[in-house]
Amino acid sequence: MAEIHGKCAAGFEGVRDAFAANFDRGLDVGASVAVTHNGEPVVDLWGGDCDANGTSWKEDTIVNVYSTTKTMAATCILMLADRGLVDLYAPVAKYWPEFAQNGKEHVLVAHVMGHTAGLSGFDEPTPKDLYDWNDIVGRLAAQAPWWEPGTKSGYHAVTQGFLQGEIVRRVTGKTIGNFFREEVAEPLGADFHIGLDPKHDARVADLIPPPNMKLGGGGLKKGSMVARTFAGPPLTGNEPKTREWRAAEIPAAGGIGNARSVARVHSALACGGTVDGVTLMSEAGVERALEEQSRGKDQVLNANFVFGMGFGLTDATFPISPNKRAFFWGGWGGSLAVIDLDARVSIAYVMNRMEPNLIGDPRGAGIVKAAFESLGA
Repeated sequence: MAEIHGKCAAGFEGVRDAFAANFDRGLDVGASVAVTHNGEPVVDLWGGDCDANGTSWKEDTIVNVYSTTKTMAATCILMLADRGLVDLYAPVAKYWPEFAQNGKEHVLVAHVMGHTAGLSGFDEPTPKDLYDWNDIVGRLAAQAPWWEPGTKSGYHAVTQGFLQGEIVRRVTGKTIGNFFREEVAEPLGADFHIGLDPKHDARVADLIPPPNMKLGGGGLKKGSMVARTFAGPPLTGNEPKTREWRAAEIPAAGGIGNARSVARVHSALACGGTVDGVTLMSEAGVERALEEQSRGKDQVLNANFVFGMGFGLTDATFPISPNKRAFFWGGWGGSLAVIDLDARVSIAYVMNRMEPNLIGDPRGAGIVKAAFESLGA
């Protein structure tokens, strides 16, 4: 039986068992899981190793979570909408005038939030682009949509965060990493970072990419939406080991934290916008995440999804929760986060052994299932 550390409230032993089973089956090397209920942490567990040298995963170990970062970027936009600083159904160009180039004057903030903006990839990307904010948002502003915005979804795997981040910067004068840190992470005491200070480097676990795995490049049908989206910069899963990646603000893929920090931020949403006296937004502001933006087969993910405002929504085709008012997202390799407004629950799982999946896999799904069973759902 795997050695698991941390705390698990009575009644939630099933979550511990599901977490331990991932290690016992050789599916995890190092990982953490957290569950909050009514804002209280009921599961906070970690185990395994954080690198190939057998260094133990510790209580404060953090790791790159790829697209689970999108939940944090979306939260920032929802906060600004709740404050009346961003109209989700206004054109992006209202806040970012240069964005109106090449037929994008009618692209809405909601299109960006729901992956329907037609900008799922870059026309002419280079690897350094992800580290040069001004260059990359300039390219996105000049680029023409790849399909009619608002008509269908195409997963904006890396571009979504830059689009959201530039809206945040234009509205607040702060980078999204600084806005998140000052307005979300620090008030909640959440150890999650969009742009990591080097003082934290020693705590970062090494990701273990799948063998011969590269997100983008060969193996995709040339000219397809999937191939165009992942044409570049190709990601191997090794980038988060570099200081350049960690320092950069990559709001759709570069967030670094642990399950405790993800669940902590989401606990505020699960509790209607406020937890432990810290208010991120109103209850109505949280509910906006449930506003459906698209439904059907996503052009990039090649699977059926219902996208809300910055999150995936639970649905018969992707039943992440037994309750209707639930939303989620996950990251390349396996990380997963679920927020359930009906159950007032947040669930988070992060790990370092990557599977070749863009959004979740059976490891996280088993933990989510066990959490809802513990709640009697």
